[in-house]
Amino acid sequence: MPAITLPDGSVRAYDGPVTGTTVAASIGPGLAKAALAMEVNGTLRDLSVAIDSDARLRFITRRDPEALGMIRHDAAHVLAEAVQALFPGTQVTIGPAIENGFYYDFARNQPFTPEDFPAIEAKMREIVARNAPFTREEWPREEAIAFFEARGERFKAELIRDLPESETISIYRQGEWLDLCRGPHMRGTGDVGTAFKLQKVAGAYWRGDHRNPVLSRIYGTAWRDAKELEAHLTMLEEAEKRDHRRIGREMDLFHLQEEATGSIFWHPKGWRLYRTVEDYMRRRLDAAGYDEVKTPQLLDRKLWIESGHWEKFRESMFIATVEDESEKDRVLALKPMNCPCHVQIFNQGIRSYRQLPWRMAEFGACHRYEPSGALHGIMRVRAFTQDDAHIFCTEDQIASETVRFVGLLSSIYRDFGFQSFRVKFSDRPAKRAGTDETWDRAEGALREACATAGVDYELNPGEGAFYGPKLEFVLRDAIGRDWQCGTLQVDFVLPERLDAEYVGEDGAKHRPVMLHRAILGSFERFLGILIEEHAGRFPLWLAPVQVVVASIVDDAAPYAEEVAEAMRAAGLSVATDTRNEKINRKVAEHIEARVPILAVVGRREAEERNLVLRRLPGREQETLPLPDAIARLLSDAAPPDGRPQPLPEAAAA
Repeated sequence: MPAITLPDGSVRAYDGPVTGTTVAASIGPGLAKAALAMEVNGTLRDLSVAIDSDARLRFITRRDPEALGMIRHDAAHVLAEAVQALFPGTQVTIGPAIENGFYYDFARNQPFTPEDFPAIEAKMREIVARNAPFTREEWPREEAIAFFEARGERFKAELIRDLPESETISIYRQGEWLDLCRGPHMRGTGDVGTAFKLQKVAGAYWRGDHRNPVLSRIYGTAWRDAKELEAHLTMLEEAEKRDHRRIGREMDLFHLQEEATGSIFWHPKGWRLYRTVEDYMRRRLDAAGYDEVKTPQLLDRKLWIESGHWEKFRESMFIATVEDESEKDRVLALKPMNCPCHVQIFNQGIRSYRQLPWRMAEFGACHRYEPSGALHGIMRVRAFTQDDAHIFCTEDQIASETVRFVGLLSSIYRDFGFQSFRVKFSDRPAKRAGTDETWDRAEGALREACATAGVDYELNPGEGAFYGPKLEFVLRDAIGRDWQCGTLQVDFVLPERLDAEYVGEDGAKHRPVMLHRAILGSFERFLGILIEEHAGRFPLWLAPVQVVVASIVDDAAPYAEEVAEAMRAAGLSVATDTRNEKINRKVAEHIEARVPILAVVGRREAEERNLVLRRLPGREQETLPLPDAIARLLSDAAPPDGRPQPLPEAAAA
């Protein structure tokens, strides 16, 4: 006789096992109509599942956050049915819900193209209108394998074979069509609604392994209603305008080419932007008490084996086999991260507790093999630089170092124009190094540090690093997209594996705690985010070209060059435009090139040694003497850490 506790605290008792559908109907017809699924003791379940013991129950309606994931999951099933109906012989593989949408991978001799989308979307709408119920069945393993093999679905059969023996094989039907799936699902295909759109096609390796067949992946987006879908599509249009690859070409910042897949060719303007960010970060780290180091690119694999990275990251490492004088076929690896190298510096000589915390930073060049299908402009590359640092400290210093780090990170993000961020707490993954006791200590220390630092977080279960839990710092950009950039990881494992130790106040040897931390993450990725955040119209301190000095008449060209030279000598990034073109055309071209300041000179300006400053893309302008104009621009172009700071109230008084 199960007792069902509802969110308002009321309890309903039933004579025997009862489904969510029955409970909803007993509460009222409105809920029975609105409920899509249910949460039983914190777990999402189908409404048709029988509850046979006391439970806490919450119904999921279309307005609940969980509904979006279910709409997208079910939309993937509807997509797969539509594809197989239209293109017989196509094999289905996997099709999860993802952020903002869903995808499904198909095995087909001829890849899909966007031209296929109208027919597929029309068939999906037919399936939605049919509103076939989702029904769950449990099959014997061998029966399920035989069924899918008989249908030519070798990928599905392989998935079932690889499931643990303890796994229940659940099949979901939607009318005549069925698929292997753990669930849960909504009531029927009609609950998906029509606020969906197919977006693009991409190639994807089966199970993400480049040695496996290439599948045809169809991406789509799905929302609760047409209004949400329209808002998302509008955001995507804005994102397309801000695409860093497009802006990078238009501003002549960088390029990529096949001969260096996943590596960036920085052009002069782009490299100036890169150096501006790097110089700023170096000043901030110097002021925060970090010691900068530089470590090798190539290291013997034995170091990576000792650290545990060889087992975890071997498939993502670039390997070089060389004939050494002392031994043949020596295996070296380009470093995919800097952590073991920093431990090697710590291990040189005897360390004392008096030296802790030691904040060791490196703008470390790293290489990781990313599948070509995963590469994305400068945001997902194979060669990148991390603003990496490791803080060697005692367990008692974790909280205070976290407070310092969060303060530094917050200040840096504000300087780049990001006013807020979210924090995710990622705890122990299934595959990890270290004992449960070690993980208990690390997670407890990080939770305590968050409390001390006043950091609110959302739990991100199972997503910690293999050596320790971590905080992930997520930025939101101007059009509402989230980017995970910064991280702080508590590591008790690597110092143990690499034999790092210090002499404590008691004269005995102790293991330091290692805090892995980054603020920007990958320089390349962060620059891509900055380009898209500002749509290429950078604040003056970041702009690759800060001022263009443009002449109105040929007679003013020598003065324009003189002005530009004076500005360069003062430290500004300047270009000249002395072409024989009308000034209106020059203005339009420099607005298009995203130049922030246009300094206009004509005969009068040359005679009076003035400048007309115009801040693009606006129309406002002011006339200033040359020295005053340079002083104004230098003040406006000062990096945030170089601007005068207001005195505290007590000092000002």
